[in-house]
Amino acid sequence: MTGRTARTQVEKSAETRRRIMEATVRLLQWQGYSRLTTPAIAKEADVSRGALTHHYATKEDVVVAAVEYQLKEAIETTRRYVEQNADKDISVDEIIDYLWRLMADGLFYVTLEWLSEMRHNALFKTRLIPVVQGFHSSLNEIWAIISRRYHADRRQAEVVLNATMCLFRGMVAQTIVRKDTEYFDELLSFWRQLLRQMFANGLGVDISPRSTREERS
Repeated sequence: MTGRTARTQVEKSAETRRRIMEATVRLLQWQGYSRLTTPAIAKEADVSRGALTHHYATKEDVVVAAVEYQLKEAIETTRRYVEQNADKDISVDEIIDYLWRLMADGLFYVTLEWLSEMRHNALFKTRLIPVVQGFHSSLNEIWAIISRRYHADRRQAEVVLNATMCLFRGMVAQTIVRKDTEYFDELLSFWRQLLRQMFANGLGVDISPRSTREERS
């Protein structure tokens, strides 16, 4: 096998895996984990069943790979967003709006599916925990970039912005039962205002454990 032929096979395999992972992400969002099947994934990806099982032996294998793929894509997209705006006077409002779009456009709907399975499937949870930890580690790197821009304490910025992500997860979950754009706009407006004030004041958030605060007082 020539070098070019070998590269072509590698490229074809990579393209097949990409199509499978993207199809899996779409089906997780549209149909959920419990209804997801490998035949449906193969059909959505437009690959043969044999091609799918060649790369991923089980449904769990392909879901783990797809979740990792989606989280890495989200991190890379966010990192590019931060880097592209590195020399601009990007506002806290713009950061909040970007993160909300990132979560509400599908990322967290997929997350809801595999989170539920993790609660009841110990092996599945064991396999996904490192993937999720990598995602949050990368997020913290992005928060560090933002904290330097606003001359804020890095640890405080991490707490504030991770709290923002937790708020958005709850808000996206609520969109499943509440279709009220005005309601969510009001929540986002409140959070933007609160964070503007916090960053303008250099955050100044006491993030020490309660017991430590009580000892100091």
